[in-house]
Amino acid sequence: MDGTSREAEINTAFVTVADTLTTDYDLVDLLHTLVQSCASILSMEAGGLMLVDGAGELQLMASTSEAAVFVEIMQLNASTGPCIDCFRTGVAVSAGNISGLTLWPAFQAAALEQGFHSVLATPMKLRGKIIGTMNLFGATVEEVSPRNAAVAQALADVATIGILQERVIQEGHVVEAQLHRALDSRILIEQAKGVIANELSLSMDEAFALLRKYARDRNLTIRSVSEHISNREITVQHISAASRA
Repeated sequence: MDGTSREAEINTAFVTVADTLTTDYDLVDLLHTLVQSCASILSMEAGGLMLVDGAGELQLMASTSEAAVFVEIMQLNASTGPCIDCFRTGVAVSAGNISGLTLWPAFQAAALEQGFHSVLATPMKLRGKIIGTMNLFGATVEEVSPRNAAVAQALADVATIGILQERVIQEGHVVEAQLHRALDSRILIEQAKGVIANELSLSMDEAFALLRKYARDRNLTIRSVSEHISNREITVQHISAASRA
């Protein structure tokens, strides 16, 4: 990516994420956009994003691929890994050569199995309140530059402000309600992805791309389309046909 294209992509990402400060938005779509944009800008292979739920437990909210899902879920199950440490400390964690790590052996094995050789975990925090982490995985052995790490942190910061606006920060129960709804949305979306993937013989990544395109083309939330699929108000065949129109 040349310098002009990179700057344009960064600007677009900031505008998209900043829109959450002034307009209604689909939180799940925002999180997917954030992690996809950061992975592209930093030339990373994949990414995932975790948010904390009302019980204080991290939950996977967005990912760019099933490979990233595998590594993220492994960390959650083991309660250890760079992304977990990032959440606990509120400090970014970067490793340019996963195979050379002495910490997190379970993470190391899972990441290498999926073809990941570097990682950057960025905290999502505001005024000491940590609500999650954005995690990027590279396919090559390479340290993330301070400049790239700063871009990732800045985008994560803007997204965090969008999620925790001042009125929300002052009302903890509103924060919990919003995050709980986002977690519920993820469950609905995963179910819809499964239905689409099964009926159309697609991968889960391809199924999500189809679901997201259908929602965006009609100015709908991914959650609402997923609900329609679950309630059999929209058929998978209709979504498939619409994507070819």
